[in-house]
Amino acid sequence: MKKTSCLFSLLLFILVPLYIHAQSLVPVISGKVVDEKGQALPGATVAVKGTSRGTVTNNAGMFTLKDVPANAPLLVTFQGYENTTFDILGRSQFTITLKADISKLGDVVVVGYGTQKKIASTGSIASIKGADITQTPVTNVAQGLAARIPGVQITQNSAAPGGNISVRIRGTNSINGTSEPLYIIDGIQISNSGGVSDVSPLSTINPNDIESVEILKDASSTAIYGARGANGVVLITTKRGKSGATRVQLDMYRGIQNITKKLHMLDASEFAKLENDIYNSPIYTDPAALGKGTDWQDVIYRQASIQNYQASVSGGSDKTQFSLSGNYFGQEGIIISSDFKRYSLRTTLDHTISQHFKVGTSLLTSYTINNNIPTGINSIDGPLVTQSIVGATLGAPPTLVPYKPDGSVYPFADQFNGRYREVSNPAGLAQITSRNTIRRTLANVYGEAKIVSGLTYRASFNADMGNTLNDYYAPIYILGKAEVNANSGTAAKGNVNTTNWLHESVLTYNHDFGAHNVKFTGVYAIQGNLYNDNSINANGFPNDATANEAVQLAVNRTVSSYRSREALNSYMGRVNYGYSNKYFLDITARYDGASKFGENHKWGFFPAIAGAWRIIEEPWLKDSRVVSDLKLRGSYGRTGNAGAISPYQSLALEGSGSNYQFNHIYTVGISPSGIPNVDLRWEKSTQANIGLDVSFFEDRLGITADIYNKKTKDLLFVKNLPLSSGYTSITGNFASIRNKGIELAVNGRILTGKLKWNMNANVSVNRNELLSLEGGVNEYVLSPYSVLRVGQPLGIFKTYVFNGIYQTGETVLPGSGSRTGGVKVADLNKDGQITGDDQKITGDANPKFIFGLSSNFNYRNFDLSFFIAGVQGNKVFNLSRYTFENGLGGRNVLEGLVNRWSPANPNNEYASGFQGGRLPISDRFIEDGSYIRMKNITLGYRLPNIKYVTSARVYISSNNLFTITKYTGYDPEVNSFGGSNTLIGVDNLVYPMARSFLVGLQVGL
Repeated sequence: MKKTSCLFSLLLFILVPLYIHAQSLVPVISGKVVDEKGQALPGATVAVKGTSRGTVTNNAGMFTLKDVPANAPLLVTFQGYENTTFDILGRSQFTITLKADISKLGDVVVVGYGTQKKIASTGSIASIKGADITQTPVTNVAQGLAARIPGVQITQNSAAPGGNISVRIRGTNSINGTSEPLYIIDGIQISNSGGVSDVSPLSTINPNDIESVEILKDASSTAIYGARGANGVVLITTKRGKSGATRVQLDMYRGIQNITKKLHMLDASEFAKLENDIYNSPIYTDPAALGKGTDWQDVIYRQASIQNYQASVSGGSDKTQFSLSGNYFGQEGIIISSDFKRYSLRTTLDHTISQHFKVGTSLLTSYTINNNIPTGINSIDGPLVTQSIVGATLGAPPTLVPYKPDGSVYPFADQFNGRYREVSNPAGLAQITSRNTIRRTLANVYGEAKIVSGLTYRASFNADMGNTLNDYYAPIYILGKAEVNANSGTAAKGNVNTTNWLHESVLTYNHDFGAHNVKFTGVYAIQGNLYNDNSINANGFPNDATANEAVQLAVNRTVSSYRSREALNSYMGRVNYGYSNKYFLDITARYDGASKFGENHKWGFFPAIAGAWRIIEEPWLKDSRVVSDLKLRGSYGRTGNAGAISPYQSLALEGSGSNYQFNHIYTVGISPSGIPNVDLRWEKSTQANIGLDVSFFEDRLGITADIYNKKTKDLLFVKNLPLSSGYTSITGNFASIRNKGIELAVNGRILTGKLKWNMNANVSVNRNELLSLEGGVNEYVLSPYSVLRVGQPLGIFKTYVFNGIYQTGETVLPGSGSRTGGVKVADLNKDGQITGDDQKITGDANPKFIFGLSSNFNYRNFDLSFFIAGVQGNKVFNLSRYTFENGLGGRNVLEGLVNRWSPANPNNEYASGFQGGRLPISDRFIEDGSYIRMKNITLGYRLPNIKYVTSARVYISSNNLFTITKYTGYDPEVNSFGGSNTLIGVDNLVYPMARSFLVGLQVGL
């Protein structure tokens, strides 16, 4: 009995807890999450509170959880709605209704050093979600912003994979300095040069990691960044982990790309006839027998692939949240041999130590490989067909062939007795190695302490570290036999290392007393930029076996190195005051000191003030059934441009040069190269802004309008000096400029039933004017076709006026350099001769307005969206057309020259084939650059419920589907001079635009 009793007791000891435990678990609970109207909420998180156990609702708002403790509370969360907690109490079926969170629906925007409710914002701030940016497959975030935000003009300088872009927020603000905005990614500040041949630093960042982007446009919102805020600020917030169920997201797409347009050139027989005319000799005995010949655009342009794969996992508990994502992006270029690859890995971690302390970090590392090819030449005419693959493609004689029978490149110097050696075989140019390999890491660590109620201190340490390896090799085998010599084979190798670091200490105090709210933000920041560059150039290789990996084998070698360092110290204070959600006042002041400016002006003070009145809160409007919200805003302030110059420009500089012989030995000389300027100071922009935010019919229709006037003075300008000074130029504060404009954005929820239809539109008008140049100078020549002129905008063209062709019997004016059958330009001053006084302002590269329109439809599981962008009223100087309408001989020209002038064909448009010489630069080559482009159209379908899958969507998409324009070049969205502030709207055949078609899949687990 004793043994039996002991055994029974033991069984009870084991089985009772198991029974109790089994009774305390609900095997399966399920249900549906809906809004107050009963509409399903897909993507809502349902989790066991205080744990990481949970799930996400599917497309129908349904969820399932297994083995849930019967007495555990569940937490249900969804963006834009109030969090809901409820007890299971043994139940297994639920319908959970979430209430709209008014404060969340009112939006919280990032304003720099914190966040702010949108209703309390006083500045001009535009916000866009990451999902909207990645609606189109973009290489970098700036491309996804194009035409989506009023007041922001984005130009794709080169459509090459990884190609650079230029961004202008409320116009061009500098002459020699940068006008690119400041980008801040989770507190890390980065800059973009806008150079046409540069790889955009934004291309090293995966756009899929972005949560939201805020554009700070007026002085009130940008003054918090003082010395770097004059060109606007782009705040990029990336995705971080959230408490609740662990989410796994897979995104992928693949597609093809094709050139959007080909230019029409002469075929082989037409080219042969032209050659015979130009040289007045039977170079080709039977042109008609040659037929079409080689279409070089078919040789160089190809159908290219594009692909993207992304995997991310995120989640966490109440105390610790994490996220991890990996991405591969690969894009072939539509020009052979060009491509771009990006590998990136990103992780974030946030941990609450206690109710008073929190720490976190984010780390983004990327590895990109960009194989680019030479496109876009800044000079006129000749080099276009020898140094640019696009120019060489158009100029290549169609009577020649690209490859030998064995498949190797056939140099032009070895064809047709070497007659066309002055034009490069574009297939040979495509064999040149020009590769940038970039390793980049963005790192952020922060610690946050809640000192007392309402008072918080946050310290962050940020670093942007990059290494770029540049490889170049022009092989010997692409040269003709007669061109090979002891200096053949050209190589270069360069290393660029950059380290940008930043520490910020931010003290924030937020307090409510009655209807009043006061928030103070104080910042101390110190940052430094370190740069070093080492390179070697060589030529004269014995063969191509080692390419540029053994430059010591070259006959000739030159080396160079450069190092720079700069620092910026800052103090900032900001006070936000609000009363009864009706009246708001913001006061900001920042004091910056930069090492690069003169001894007398290293520090700059940048204050701003802004206010807002929410008229909707007034008793006489508060109960309106028509007006849902109405707010009037105003701001005034000053910002600076520390990126206007490179370091050391205020110092007395010395450099290499003035080499000489000493004791019969060639000696490298060092001589003064820069004049010191202790008064070199900041570029300062002063801006006033008035804005209105209004919405109607329960926020079904929203309108935002802004008017601004911005004046920038003390513009840094490189002034040429007389040779007698011993120097070529001096950098000083020699100019001023103004931008003023209007911005309008409209958004509407047109249909809200089963068929949902949302539409957004925006339009921007900016007027730019050069107010003054130093010394009373009225005009400054920039190039043979563009000038700076006081009273005019930057980016104007000054040329002769095309006046037809000199016909038989007409008197050719002196100074025209023409003859019968040649181009005639207008004698504007009627003095009987052609001189520089007959040139006039013939075009403006600045648009009259820019606009964007997007629309989204949703019906059941289907969604359809499209996005249109447009630019109107700008001029483009088609410099490549100038080259390819010039029948100099030895290269192909545009098809229009079939109709060239001759005694039997006295047309008044194209010069004769025996004209000779260069064409005058006239307004004939200034074209209307207006366009309307279907940037993207996407059709998606959410798949029905799949086991273990919370959501799944497939879609098809097309980018740059069509463009409506009168422009005769490849594409009107072009600028061969990249981020230049003055030489804009010039087309000298940069990389052409591509049209893409994609198929994608998005899966949530």
